[in-house]
Amino acid sequence: MTSLNAPAWSRECDVLVLGSGAAGFAAAASAACQGLRVLMLEKAESFGGTSAISGGAVWIYGTDQARAAGAKDSEQAMRTYLQRTIGRGYKPELVDSFIGNGHAALRWLEANTELRYALRPHSPDYYPDEEGGTEFGRALEMVEYDGRRLGERFRDLRMPPPGMLLFGGMMVNRVDIQHFLSFRRSPKSLWHCLKLLARYGIDRLGHHRGTRLTTGNALIARLATTAFDKGVELWLNSEAQQLLVENGAVVGAQVLHEGRIERIRVHGGVVCAMGGFAAGKLAERFRPASDGEHLSMSPECNDGAALRLGEGVGAAAGEGLAANFFWAPVSELRRADGSRERFPHLVTDRAKPGVIAVNRAGKRFVNESNSYHHFVQTMFATGNTECWLVCDATAMNRYGLGLARPKPVDNRALVEAGYLFRADSPQALARAIGVDAGGLRQTLERFNANARNGIDPDFAKGGNSYNRYMGDPDHRPNPCLAPLEKAPYYAIRLHTGDLGSARGLVTDGQARVLDAAGRPIPGLYAAGNDMNSLMDGTYPGPGITLGPGLTFAWLAANHIAARLATPASQQATLEH
Repeated sequence: MTSLNAPAWSRECDVLVLGSGAAGFAAAASAACQGLRVLMLEKAESFGGTSAISGGAVWIYGTDQARAAGAKDSEQAMRTYLQRTIGRGYKPELVDSFIGNGHAALRWLEANTELRYALRPHSPDYYPDEEGGTEFGRALEMVEYDGRRLGERFRDLRMPPPGMLLFGGMMVNRVDIQHFLSFRRSPKSLWHCLKLLARYGIDRLGHHRGTRLTTGNALIARLATTAFDKGVELWLNSEAQQLLVENGAVVGAQVLHEGRIERIRVHGGVVCAMGGFAAGKLAERFRPASDGEHLSMSPECNDGAALRLGEGVGAAAGEGLAANFFWAPVSELRRADGSRERFPHLVTDRAKPGVIAVNRAGKRFVNESNSYHHFVQTMFATGNTECWLVCDATAMNRYGLGLARPKPVDNRALVEAGYLFRADSPQALARAIGVDAGGLRQTLERFNANARNGIDPDFAKGGNSYNRYMGDPDHRPNPCLAPLEKAPYYAIRLHTGDLGSARGLVTDGQARVLDAAGRPIPGLYAAGNDMNSLMDGTYPGPGITLGPGLTFAWLAANHIAARLATPASQQATLEH
């Protein structure tokens, strides 16, 4: 904790936002739209954080989009579902704030910023058979955006890794992927793909990548456009070193910016939205023990700065979560030049027909079509912290596998790099990847016999509506099941991985950071993965990090605006 008997201030602002992901930009844009002076700090050389490479979806109850589509839902159903899926870590105050404010936050952001979401027409919750679960209405996906609207700032937007792009720089969303998988069978899909390719070709004549932005890149670009238009200042390659305190309230920060120490006076509040700690050394302490390599998708700058800064002013951090991270299986390509590329196996392969996961014994151990979070939970629980995703030629040609693209793409470079393994028989594949050949043979015999009939008595792949949604809608009778019987056979090594951390600074329902006694620390707020997860490290549906992230960032900005509008003599009431 640092007091104010120190050198003069370098700068002043109303709101200091630490981090430039979705929560950071939502807080910044919300505050700036209310006339507040906002300064943002980003440790990396590009802005957007993990949000920029995410799917961009949000999971929120009662949105205008859901109501317009006639979604059957209620606050009580949402509350019940979260009680069932979160379990003992259920936090009534945070859940009630999220349910009560999420749709209002989205409505306000869409009315006052460039943010635009569309309802997914069918998107089951991850545990659709739990009481309160729904088939659609809570998940919304980002509307595409023209990156040229960012002007010169477009070059500073974090670019997704190559494996998430087509042709080195073209972004695609969920709908685009389905069209690319179907273009050989559907004239409509072929036309869709040709239009995308034409746009991309024109873009590359004048830009370093495609300017049609989708998913998380579109989310960040939309919020950033508004923030910059409203005068928000963003400092890249900058980080807060200390929070500055006066009379128990956070009133500023000591910042390293372009090699200089700056003292920033903050009149309203500091918002921590730096993406959590999944990429820092601290992460190892909070992961389950494992004999395999763990791969995080978080940028290196997500190193737990908020926890360190918060500790310095007496902030409390979450303890005893169901999981300290949001899990996802990840594969890694190691190139000859020493560079590496990670790929999160979220939606494109695991659930598809003709794809299974096996351990070193050649045995299946998991429902491959369950959520990515559940998949890794099972990897840890069964001791299979490294496993193999296996498919046959039919599945590879139709869906691809990890970084390997479907037909007609030539994936030989991935084979030569040791990322993708290929063999003419299951026995040869088993030898190549070091799993028990007899075990794999037995697994395939049993799996194939059942898959031909569309059933999986062992792990129920395709057993609920979410599973089937993730499969191939054109495949019958089970969208998730097909025998593996056409050579060659393929495999990719999967590691435990994560999309970010769940453990963070403890807050109340207004995003105010609390101390160890449960009292708000005036002037300090947290949102996104810097806020201790209201889901307690569970993963009930798509967008359960970004939905709360936008909501509590908006609430933080509103509380700061109220603080600044309240006379000093009355602020004690506001802070309690």
